[in-house]
Amino acid sequence: MSSPPLEIGLTPWDFGAGGLAQGLVGQAEQAEKLGFHSLWLPEHHFSGRGAIPSPLLLLAAVAARTKTLRLGTTSFLLPLRHPIHVAEEVAVLDQLSNGRVILGLGRGFRKGTFAAFDVPVKEKRSRFEAALEVMLKAWAGEPVAWEGDGDDGPGEPVMLAPLPVQKPHPPLWVAAFGPKAMAQAGRLGLPYLASPIESWSRLEENHARHREACDAAGKPVPDVVPIMRTIFVHENPATLDRARQALEAQAAAMARSGRSIPRDGAVALEDWALVGEPKQVADGIARYRERFGMTHLIARSPIPGVEPAELEASLAHTASLASQP
Repeated sequence: MSSPPLEIGLTPWDFGAGGLAQGLVGQAEQAEKLGFHSLWLPEHHFSGRGAIPSPLLLLAAVAARTKTLRLGTTSFLLPLRHPIHVAEEVAVLDQLSNGRVILGLGRGFRKGTFAAFDVPVKEKRSRFEAALEVMLKAWAGEPVAWEGDGDDGPGEPVMLAPLPVQKPHPPLWVAAFGPKAMAQAGRLGLPYLASPIESWSRLEENHARHREACDAAGKPVPDVVPIMRTIFVHENPATLDRARQALEAQAAAMARSGRSIPRDGAVALEDWALVGEPKQVADGIARYRERFGMTHLIARSPIPGVEPAELEASLAHTASLASQP
């Protein structure tokens, strides 16, 4: 029995001098032209030019200029928002894009963000799950409230409108890293979205935890297996060496700042990134597919130390890997 085709998406590769909004639509159009499956945005607050406080709003602009590209969030932070607002905005984006939304959900981890939104950190998991329950009921067409109270009952039901194009709702994935988050994702029966900061050994641990949590909750293990990896594909050995050195320096700098990539500390570049000639990267992807059953690969595309033309070549090579067995 052959494996299903691999769907390859990517993150924006050029944040530009003016921030993500400038040029994002152009990058999305190029990604669609190259044949990528999807474009993915994280959620970041209060981080200067790298801030992405409203990924759904940015994806709405992308939806208006693309036709087939799926629109994904890698970590839309439910604990910071009212669930009805989320349900409405996701439904509107799904309508606008004619059913192209994939909603990757997260809880968040930065204490400053929770403080700014007046959300106790210790409540993030309970708020996440409570919000998701409300959203699922709203998308299913259940009343979200009742209009007044009458003598004969609670009054007219208040229903969510519009509803998403995708039924019963867009695909939901969960960005999860630690044991508690993995347990929650498995208990909910939702796919675990692995990020580029997880090494090979951490992926093995997390997938095992996820399967165990699904089994314990009596939920089937999802057949969708998305993994994010840093990817750079090129045919020039000197260019590849420069990219490897730049990525290793970037990882070391982030480790010193407390934002280590990968989280496991000092491990080889090959343990968390795919950098090489097309055949090398294709073989690396096949390894992930064989070991984890990967169905969706999200390529983290910004690579320090490479020229725009070199990055363009890498993107074209990466897109072509989806057609390989």
